Amino acid sequence: MPISLLIILVIFLLSAVKIIKEYERGVIFRLGRLVGARGPGLFFIIPGVEKMVKIDLRTVTLDVPVQEVITKDNVPVKVNAVCYFRVLDAAKAVVEVENYIMATSQISQTTLRSVVGQVELDELLAEREQINMRLQKIIDQATDPWGIKVSIVEVKDVQIPEQMQRAIAHQAEAERDRRAKIIQAEGEYQAAEKLGMAADVISKNPATLQLRYLQTLVEMSSEKNSTIIVPLPIELLRGFTEKK
Repeated sequence: MPISLLIILVIFLLSAVKIIKEYERGVIFRLGRLVGARGPGLFFIIPGVEKMVKIDLRTVTLDVPVQEVITKDNVPVKVNAVCYFRVLDAAKAVVEVENYIMATSQISQTTLRSVVGQVELDELLAEREQINMRLQKIIDQATDPWGIKVSIVEVKDVQIPEQMQRAIAHQAEAERDRRAKIIQAEGEYQAAEKLGMAADVISKNPATLQLRYLQTLVEMSSEKNSTIIVPLPIELLRGFTEKK
């Protein structure tokens, strides 16, 4: 056998042998027609007749670039996000879309702008988890025909104008002042309520008022005063002046 023919035969055999890793699949086309996905492991294709496209099945971390959006309450913001997805159907990822990574990136950007534009700024800042769930659901439904499964979408950062930041800070300060005044008012109300209850008890038992008066005298005597002038109620002396 001529050496040239042997070399051609070796090249033919090498091109027919394909090895696919555990996290990959090989999508096979025979004369332009889809045959299916093969792998993982070792298999053979017909050189010149069959062609293989290799697809990675591992989770892809897609960074969604910053998007300028106007919220529902007309506040301009800049938001970015991260999207985690993977290929479930390798054949669809090749046949149904030209570049599934680019397509997923574009649909993620448009969905991010759409969802953020439908909420107010307070909702965007406070209800981040619900917005993430909405983004994941919409993007997953859009990419499902391509054999893509979107598992997680997270809004990473929300940038608002400096003027709006100052307004939010003033609003938060006013809210803290309001809460402090409410707590103080509730405390005064409870104190007044307790004093009213104490007054009712004292009014029903005059001796209690005298004991409280004497207790006040003891407290005053503990202070560093040289002279204390205290009015003495007649009721306290009545027991000494009355003849038995």
